[in-house]
Amino acid sequence: QVQLGESGGGVAQSGGSLRLSCAASGIGVGSYCIGWFRQAPGKERDGVSCFSSTDGSKHYADSVKGRFTITRDTVKNTVDLQMNKLKPEDTAVYYCAADRLATTLWAYEYDYWGQGTQVTVSS
Repeated sequence: QVQLGESGGGVAQSGGSLRLSCAASGIGVGSYCIGWFRQAPGKERDGVSCFSSTDGSKHYADSVKGRFTITRDTVKNTVDLQMNKLKPEDTAVYYCAADRLATTLWAYEYDYWGQGTQVTVSS
C-alpha cells in the first residue's frame, strides 16, 4: 500500500522560509517521480516542482523558480521542498504526489497523493 505523508507546513512571513517534507512508504522515491503541488482556496491544483525518477532531473513552475528547491533522500525515502523568499501568493495547501511514469507537473499524471499540509504566508 502506497502512502505519502507531508509535514513541515505552517505560517511564515513574507520573505521567510519553510521546508516541507514528503515521507513515502510502499514505494521507493528513487523509482517514482515525486511531485509537489499546491491548491489555494477556489483555485485549481497546480504543479510546483517534481523530481523525475527517469533521469534525476528537477522541474519547477515558473512562479517558484529561483526560490524553491526540491531534494530527494533515497535512504530516508523522503522528498523535501525548501521554500525561500516566500510570498503571500504561495499560501495554499501543499500536496506531494507520486507516479512511476509521470514526466510533467500535470496533476492528472499522478496516481498517489498525500493528505496535504497548509502553508500560510503573511504579508
